[in-house]
Amino acid sequence: MPTPVNIAVVYYSATGTVSTIAKAVAKDAEAAGAQVRLRKVAELAPRAAVASNPAWAEHAEATADIPEATPDDMVWADAVIFGTPTRYGNVSAQLKQFLDTLGGLWQAGQLADKVYSGFTASSTAHGGQESTLLALYNTIHHFGGILVPPGYTDASKFVDGNPYGTSHVSGQGDIPVGTQTLTAARVQTERVVKFTRALKAGLAAGNAGNAEN
Repeated sequence: MPTPVNIAVVYYSATGTVSTIAKAVAKDAEAAGAQVRLRKVAELAPRAAVASNPAWAEHAEATADIPEATPDDMVWADAVIFGTPTRYGNVSAQLKQFLDTLGGLWQAGQLADKVYSGFTASSTAHGGQESTLLALYNTIHHFGGILVPPGYTDASKFVDGNPYGTSHVSGQGDIPVGTQTLTAARVQTERVVKFTRALKAGLAAGNAGNAEN
């Protein structure tokens, strides 16, 4: 019987592109046999700012039922897949704020030895997608996490071309998430589940062996 694994998909999305990818990632993880928690991080923007953008306001209402991420989700997870739009080539303030609340877990070593990966989206083709993922991964190094990027491990990666993680160019919101992005998300998610399962099984076997000695 395959080793059970817990996958948390933790994301921020303003107008829905990253949210669409996050839902696809969650579905792919479940299809690969994982237990999944889909979690959005808290919105920091003032209500007036959200209301001023119809797409932003509509998306906020449409995803009101998705629970907000908590530190408990990080403890529960064997792997965390983070999603964020690019913000000047960096992680969104909303996701960064959530990461910054995890200092207690970090100090206790509860974020180490887990698998992590990430995905992103931007309006333009050279809008900082790679630098956003690399900036996100700086945090993973501090956690002591095991980074599992997609790399060029599947033929489809030579189509979407991003070895750091799934990414999508949304234009002005008029380029929907399509087959190319969904394929990239599936390849990345399956890889995360595969190595999370192997890592968890290996650590369990090692601990059992140590107990017997």
